[in-house]
Amino acid sequence: MPAHQRILLKLSGEALMGDDAFGINRATIVRIVEEVAEVTRLGVQVAVVIGGGNIFRGVAGGSVGMDRATADYMGMLATVMNSLALGDAMERAGVTARVMSAIAIEQVVEPYVRPKALQYLEEGKVVIFAAGTGNPFFTTDTAAALRGAEIGAEIVLKATKVDGVYTADPKKDESATRYQSISFDEAMARQLQVMDATAFALCRDQNLPVRVFSIFKPGALRRVVMGEDEGTLVHV
Repeated sequence: MPAHQRILLKLSGEALMGDDAFGINRATIVRIVEEVAEVTRLGVQVAVVIGGGNIFRGVAGGSVGMDRATADYMGMLATVMNSLALGDAMERAGVTARVMSAIAIEQVVEPYVRPKALQYLEEGKVVIFAAGTGNPFFTTDTAAALRGAEIGAEIVLKATKVDGVYTADPKKDESATRYQSISFDEAMARQLQVMDATAFALCRDQNLPVRVFSIFKPGALRRVVMGEDEGTLVHV
């Protein structure tokens, strides 16, 4: 029996790169989709927010000196591209997915409408939220916190390259240990870079727990959904 019935999965754009320098690695996206498909078969309702770093990194050099809002809109469009790729890969894997964008691009994806998103989730479809919050100056972490609260997700699952939150950078400090759980306030006080401050504050205020885990660890998503000790739980 899954421990969570409705989850918000936050994927970084970098998660789609695999070992590539930028762009979308086909084998990596297929593997991530297999993990998501497995939890949907358990009856878990899944919504996804994805970043755009893998695409935007390739054009970031050209954004130096650019107006911040303009650069942020470019980043939002990168997340739309990732969302389309993820949705397509899910359909190929037999998972029905719907991409909903926070900025209007009706010819490409449907606009984000909360009641429609909730209906799709109830029908067992995976909903992929594209274009962040639709506003500049907000990260896709904040979009994940916002959409998670809006759809009544029980938890935000932040998929990263490391298998949890550590006392220090495990790549630089061999003595670093993983927190099994930690409070929002303690994580902020220790300046642990779990999410950006806006996203963190929103999750804390809405009493929306966050679990940080590695998407590169086979079966990790399923273990998280089943309530096993995987990654780090950040809670009120």
